[in-house]
Order: sequence, then C-alpha cells, then structure tokens
Amino acid sequence: MPTDRVSVVIPTYNERENLPHIAAAVTHHGYRLLIVDDGSPDGTGEMADRLAAEDSRMSVLHRSVKEGLGPAYAAGFDWALADGAEIVVEMDADFSHDPADLPRLVAAIDEGADLAIGSRYVPGGATPDWPMGRRVISKGGNLYARIMLGMPTRDVTAGFRAFRADALRSLPYKKAQASGYAFQVEMAMRAHEAGLKVVEVPISFRDRARGTSKMGTGIVMEAMRLVTVWGFGRFKRGVRFWKR
Repeated sequence: MPTDRVSVVIPTYNERENLPHIAAAVTHHGYRLLIVDDGSPDGTGEMADRLAAEDSRMSVLHRSVKEGLGPAYAAGFDWALADGAEIVVEMDADFSHDPADLPRLVAAIDEGADLAIGSRYVPGGATPDWPMGRRVISKGGNLYARIMLGMPTRDVTAGFRAFRADALRSLPYKKAQASGYAFQVEMAMRAHEAGLKVVEVPISFRDRARGTSKMGTGIVMEAMRLVTVWGFGRFKRGVRFWKR
C-alpha cells in the first residue's frame, strides 16, 4: 500500500502540548494526517493550521462544537474517504498509542483484514503503566461487552485501529448512537454484524505524558448503557456473532 493512501485521523480537544510531536511521528511514516479539532480553547486548532501550512501531508478539519469522539471520527472518516484514502486509521493524540505501531496495523489490512484493532488484551499486548485496579475495570468492561454483544474481539474498546476504506464505507458510522468511547464498541459490533474480517494486533498502551485525559464518568455510563441496550436487543433477535 502506498503510504500516501493511508490517512490517520486524530480527533483533538486541548492537545496543544502533544500536537507537534504526534504530527511529526505520524508523517514520518509518509502517511497523511487529518486533525479533527472540536474548537479547542487552548489553541490546538491554530497550531494545527500552522503545522499543516508547513507539511502538505497534514490537513485540519475544524468543528465549532465539542460533540464527542464519535461525531468527530465520523466527520474525519468522511473527509479521509473523500480524499481517496484506501486505509483509514484511528488513533489518539496523546501517545498512548505508539506511532511506531502504525505500520503493523496497515500491514494487517494489506494482509486481508477489513478492520485491524491495536489490542491490549491479546498475547503480546500490554498496559505497562496501569495499576491493577484500572486493569481490572478495563478488562471487566471488555468482558461485559464481549458477553453482551457476542463478539470474539478481546479489546472492543480499543481506539487504535485501521479500516479498509471499502469496509469503512459499509459501516453506519454517521448514524452511530454513541458519542463517546462507546463509539469504538459500536463500530466493532457493526463490523462483526456485517461479517467483516476483524483481527487484533498486539500493542502496548501507555498513559499520556502531557495534557489531561478526556475520560469522564458520563462517557463510561454511556458505554455501559448502550452495551446493555445493544446486548438485550441482540438476545431478542437471537443474533450470534461469535465464531470459533
């Protein structure tokens, strides 16, 4: 896959400290980079514009309202697909996702996957900076989603993932019910529903070194509520995604 046919979409909100570093690390691979900024009051959007003016591989999509991760990604997907991307990658701006792992996700798509998920919970994956309590909560949430939704994917909440463009077009990402991190669960669920080939690539997920996490109680509650609703809906329909 030519590197300029890969578009990395990074939503930002108050990521000014991280932006120049993550932009350099992504474009180092030759990939295109789209920053989707939700009107950051710290000047992230303005800095993104300055960086994009110096590098033709980088573009900026400004959104005036902070609506959450899901709508930001949906807007970014539309832009990347219209720009001719053949692989579209999601990742965070804070280096919790290592840009050095990008080629491995892209390679998984080249090898036949429709969706490649950077996974913390397959052999070789890790969360080295996390205390035990956080690991238990995260693994418990993933297990609950897997059981309720009948999916074999071990890290359904992961936000580091790559889509084949045609596969992404087949997913109803613009009609997603989730606005927060449950968007990741919803897209994995829709991919399994559609019969797409989903693979997990082991990664190490690290805590951010700069800036402030956007994860809050409301985001967690939205995820639990939606997973429960989707799960009971699946039970009523008698739908099974699990493949052995």
